[in-house]
Amino acid sequence: MEITSVRFDKPEDLNVILGQSHFIKTVEDLHEALVGSVPNLRFGIAFCESSGPRLVRWSGNDQELIDVAVRNARAIGAGHSFIIALREGFPINVLNAVKAVPEVCRIFCATANPLEVIVAETEQGRAILGVVDGSSPLGVETEEDVAERKALLRRFGYKL
Repeated sequence: MEITSVRFDKPEDLNVILGQSHFIKTVEDLHEALVGSVPNLRFGIAFCESSGPRLVRWSGNDQELIDVAVRNARAIGAGHSFIIALREGFPINVLNAVKAVPEVCRIFCATANPLEVIVAETEQGRAILGVVDGSSPLGVETEEDVAERKALLRRFGYKL
């Protein structure tokens, strides 16, 4: 078995969700879940089929985001993995809808941070072992940091 790190290639401001599912129907069901979650959401989806023709299946409403999702799905190459690339909305706005899709087995991450995907490869194929989401902490928040965090959440409208 070989273990490698695949650096996720995306624009800095782009949010992504990386997950695993179990059926070709995933692409259409994720598309419907996203469209029904946030008005004006821009997204691209890619899904790595793991049997039959083993294609990267795709959908979305923004060609740039579809291209990002497909490019990264091909680089990761893990069967039954999916990528959602998002703009005009955040993962927090769609994550429950994505997790409610019957084919979705797990979510590895939902992030705008730099991302590395840890991949194992065997004779049979590839699997995602985990992710490196952003960078390691540099310390513990102070009272001033707590106040800034709370203010940020209120500016975004997530807290009253």
